[in-house]
Amino acid sequence: MVGSNREWFGKALIAQLPALRRYARALVGNSALGDDLVQDTIERALRQWEGLRETRRLAGWLRSILHNLYIDELRRGRTRGSEQEISELADDLALSSPASDGTTAIDFMRAMASLSVEHRQVLLLVGIENKNYRDIAEELGIPIGTVMSRLARGRERLRGALEGEGREARVTRHRNGTELRQ
Repeated sequence: MVGSNREWFGKALIAQLPALRRYARALVGNSALGDDLVQDTIERALRQWEGLRETRRLAGWLRSILHNLYIDELRRGRTRGSEQEISELADDLALSSPASDGTTAIDFMRAMASLSVEHRQVLLLVGIENKNYRDIAEELGIPIGTVMSRLARGRERLRGALEGEGREARVTRHRNGTELRQ
């Protein structure tokens, strides 16, 4: 019986990979980091697969693991500072895929990155994963009203960030404190 459950879990896990990668890449904003996050999620899921009680909630369970790993990484990043390999920048959507006018994709990625994790998470689940409010509320363990509120506020903040970047000249601040207007 355990062998058949393990076999089922392996097949179900493989079926979830495309959606999990899509969600991770959108959450993180970088393909390489998103793939690393998915790998860590799969490793944890394989260690804890017997703890999954409701098999129909596999996708939500995996996204919960992924989200918790992402939050853990953010917390570690705050304490040790920001490090980034130059090779990771080659796969960054905001830097490597110019839009038709050259700035739209970069502006969108910056605007998404400026949102809180909670707002970004709800926007991604609605926009990319096409989840309904009830499923999101169950997955995140929050009331439906909170989902709707986060979605409305997230959309408004995203819109404001995009409109704000369009009106003002973008300023990049270097480590030494100098500013570069683009």
